[in-house]
Parts: sequence; structure tokens; C-alpha cells
Amino acid sequence: MDNASLSGKPSKVAVPSTEDIPEALRETQFPSQERRWQRVWLVALLVGWGAFALFVGLWFASLSQSSSGTMAQKNETEPIAKLSQTPTEAVNTSASQPDIILGQAGHFAYKEAPVQDLQSISVDNRIKLRKSAAQQFNAMVAAARAQGAILVPISGFRSVAEQQHLFFDIKAQRGQVAAERATVSAPPGYSEHHTGYAIDIGDGRVPATNLNPNFENTAAFKWLQANAARYSFEMSFPKNNSQGVSYEPWHWRFVGDRDSLETFYKAKKLQKN
Repeated sequence: MDNASLSGKPSKVAVPSTEDIPEALRETQFPSQERRWQRVWLVALLVGWGAFALFVGLWFASLSQSSSGTMAQKNETEPIAKLSQTPTEAVNTSASQPDIILGQAGHFAYKEAPVQDLQSISVDNRIKLRKSAAQQFNAMVAAARAQGAILVPISGFRSVAEQQHLFFDIKAQRGQVAAERATVSAPPGYSEHHTGYAIDIGDGRVPATNLNPNFENTAAFKWLQANAARYSFEMSFPKNNSQGVSYEPWHWRFVGDRDSLETFYKAKKLQKN
């Protein structure tokens, strides 16, 4: 038996040294100063990266808005530029349109005659007039022949499609501008030939003068001047006519009934108004 254990003195409890505490337990209970600073730096680094990412995001957003604003401004400017060009283009384009032409050569608008109202006046049946005009023309031809003048029909009723060719295609072939062409040929929709009352007449003995101002020197023209009114025909475009159309001694129109009179003189009145 140990005498020391029997003595009245309290026994001393041995305090374990830190070397006897497991390393893991020591780190948990007594964190080192170095560990604390590592955590502080880690947090600071994360905050720094976050701030940098936010700055970059805002920078790209501002660039995007600036680019969008520039594009929007460009899109708003382009239509204005196009609109500023429109009037010029419209003037250039409309120079070939009848409305502009009519201001320079006074052609009037006419409707096509109904096909059922037409009657042939030529052997090959190609040349036609309205029935009332055809009857009077045939009577006029017979009277002229009896007096030694040979009246030959060259062109009668003409559709809008045919006039389209005569005006635009021949204009292009001759290199004419629309206003120049309008002085010698009506634009489609504006020809007296559409009515079925107008006719181009030649001299059967001098065909070289057909559709030529020299037709005025022929026997056929002189007979027409003296006698056409008796059959209700008149020259449409004499010299210095008010419509500004070139002199056409071969072009005559029938005005022998109410419809023909209204067709031509109403058109003239409407144009003046």
C-alpha cells in the first residue's frame, strides 16, 4: 500500500500538456491567427470578383444600349432620306404618264366603243367605225369617187391596247420623250380612235402622202375640205389647234349624232374645267 495515498494531503491531478491533445481538437478549439487571415482574404477576393463581374456587366449593357440607340437613329433617318427622294423620282416617272402629258398636248380622255356597235368599212374588215359613222363615211367615199377623188380609209377604231403600242413602243423606237410623242400621237386612253367615230383618210392616187402633212396638197384633201361637213365629218386637228396637237390633215371625226357630239364636246368642256 502506498503511504502517500493514506496521508491526509490531497493528491495532485496531472494537467495534460498541449502536446497530449490531438491535433484536430487543438485546431477546432484554438484556431490559429494565420487561418483567420486566410478566411478574410478569401472573402475579400470573392467580394472583389463579384464587384468586377458587376462592373463588366454594366459596361457591356451600356455598350448594347448605345449600339441600339445608334441603329434606331439610323433607321429613323433612312426613311426620311427615302422620302426626300420620292418627289424627284415621282416627277421623273410621271413624265411618261398621260396626266403630265396632257398639260403639254391637250388630249382628252375617251372610252372604247362597244364592239357590237362597230361596222367594217374596208374590204379586209380590219378598219371599223361606229355604225352611224360607217354609213356616212361610205356615202362620202362614193360621192368623192363620183367627182374624181379617191378617199381611202387608213385607220378607224383603235383599242387602248393598240394605242399602247403606237404610243410607247414607237416612242421608244424613235427615242422620243413622252411630251414630244404626245404632240403626234395620243396616249392610250386619250385617242379619238377609241370612240369609233374618228378615221384617218388617205388619197388612193397618192399613197406616199398617207399620214403626212403633204396630204393637204392632194385632191382627196381638197374634196374633204369642200364637202366633208355635208356628211358630218370635221378635221380634228387643224393648224394651230387649241389642243396643241400637231397638224393632221388626214385625221377626221364624225359628229353627226347626239352621242358623237357629246363624246367630243363634253370631253373638251371637261378638260377646260
